[in-house]
Amino acid sequence: MSTNEATFNLVTSQGTNQLTITLVSQTGGTNAAAANAISTNSAAANTHWLERVWTTTHYPHTVHIVIIVGLAILVHLVVRSIRNLSELIIKKAHEKQNPLGFVTHQPKFITLTRLIVSTVTFAVYAVAIYVILKFEFPNDSTLKTYLGSAAVVGLALSFGLQGLVQDVVTGITIILSDAMDAGDTVDLMNGVIGRVEWIGLRFTKVVNFYNQEIFVPNRNIVNVSRFPHGGILAYADVQLPAKADQNAVVETIQCVAKGIWTQLAAIVLSEPVFSKIRSTPGNWNYVRIMFKIWPGQNSVIETVFRAQMVNAMKAIDPAYSDWQVVITYRAMVE
Repeated sequence: MSTNEATFNLVTSQGTNQLTITLVSQTGGTNAAAANAISTNSAAANTHWLERVWTTTHYPHTVHIVIIVGLAILVHLVVRSIRNLSELIIKKAHEKQNPLGFVTHQPKFITLTRLIVSTVTFAVYAVAIYVILKFEFPNDSTLKTYLGSAAVVGLALSFGLQGLVQDVVTGITIILSDAMDAGDTVDLMNGVIGRVEWIGLRFTKVVNFYNQEIFVPNRNIVNVSRFPHGGILAYADVQLPAKADQNAVVETIQCVAKGIWTQLAAIVLSEPVFSKIRSTPGNWNYVRIMFKIWPGQNSVIETVFRAQMVNAMKAIDPAYSDWQVVITYRAMVE
């Protein structure tokens, strides 16, 4: 315990008597200790919890950095494992609908999972770098200068990577807007017609009729013309010879149409669909055949199929003419 003394001298008017008064005050030394404790607690309360935990360990900087980087790599591996599992589920569900009813039948969602994983990975390493700089080099002016220079360089690169940003934004827009999907047959209105293989963040891969793999930058995709049936629907109305056996003629028509499909399966994409015998007010009967063909290959139906069908009909009725086989691209099939 400390003692504070104050002395006062009182002198009488005669100057002969002197009175000395001593005031003694006793203050506990615990006051200063209490003040120091309050200051310490206040500083601790204002300190980030991670910094408090970090400062309680007395490992060197190298060990701390290794721990941070190891945790970042561990999180990265976990995220990649989740991505691989999700891609496996999506691919399996594309072949057969998932029994749990997940909306995973569209392969383009693989691109979204990769984007999410890339974003999470970037965030993890960014946080790791922040922790290293924040707690391991809090007063290092060299690192701060370096980060300032890196920010300037990043700003300069952002101007040079505008095309890349446009590709990514357009790719995400295409995926979320459902403008097209993997497996669709599309016309991108820039001379590219084909089947979409996959939609990426920078490119969309399309395979055309000649089996060429075309990588189209997403920013160049302005208009998308999608063939909802996977190709062009062509309709052939074959008039039946009036004096011939109708059932025998129908069998001949089916034989010719299926023969074209078998021979040119790369162009005629599915088995032809036949209507029933139809009658008209003009007293003639016809059968309508629906073909699904690759876009731009209309001549196969207009020339090859028509010529073979007319020759087959002439074998039944020599007076049969070319105009009795009509080709259209919009009709109805029963």
